[in-house]
Amino acid sequence: MEAAVKPQRQMVRLRGRSYVAFVFTPTVPVQDWLQEIDTTIARSPGFFAGRPVVIDLSSVDLSQSGIGHLLTSLQDRNIRVLGIEGVEEARLTPMMPPLLSGGRSCVVEPSAPKKPETKAEAKPTSLLLENPVRSGQTVIFPEGDVTILGSVGSGAEVVAGGSIHVYGALRGRAMAGVNGHTSARIYCQKIEAELLAIDGFYQTADDIDAALRGRPAQAFLQGNTMRITALN
Repeated sequence: MEAAVKPQRQMVRLRGRSYVAFVFTPTVPVQDWLQEIDTTIARSPGFFAGRPVVIDLSSVDLSQSGIGHLLTSLQDRNIRVLGIEGVEEARLTPMMPPLLSGGRSCVVEPSAPKKPETKAEAKPTSLLLENPVRSGQTVIFPEGDVTILGSVGSGAEVVAGGSIHVYGALRGRAMAGVNGHTSARIYCQKIEAELLAIDGFYQTADDIDAALRGRPAQAFLQGNTMRITALN
């Protein structure tokens, strides 16, 4: 009698990508908050295009219908909401985006026995780019500072967990301190930026003093206000 051959379990490879999501925190009156969104879109029409967006409702007390109206209002503005946080699950319907917690992705824990822990390799805290960031390119480095020896072209985007240093012209978008680093700064040798943002506070090209354009400049937070000043 031959022994039965046990089928071998097919191994599944789990792969993923991380994205930097905009976290919208509506305030009351919501209509005024939506008008601010409209102002941002008017200044930079493609700013939210194709971007993952999470709604944090911890600052407002909206009913289920109110949440639905808010989501519809954002959808009418071509803003697609990836998830919702800061609200009881009972206020959401199955048709709404899923409830998220803490802005952190979940981890699939393997059931296999744990291997002896090995010393994790330290992640770099800065990123140096020797080439310019050209139009259409996006650089995302949430672990720390980003230094670019060239320019950042119009339509390009640099996202950093720390500060951003551009040793050339900054014509695209620069978003620093995206992980809540309020002391992050943006430096550039020639400011012609489409948008600057630090820890969620932003200014578009229209907000930048015309006297600063084309000059070395820095951007930093002073309380809840972004300041843009000459670098020398």
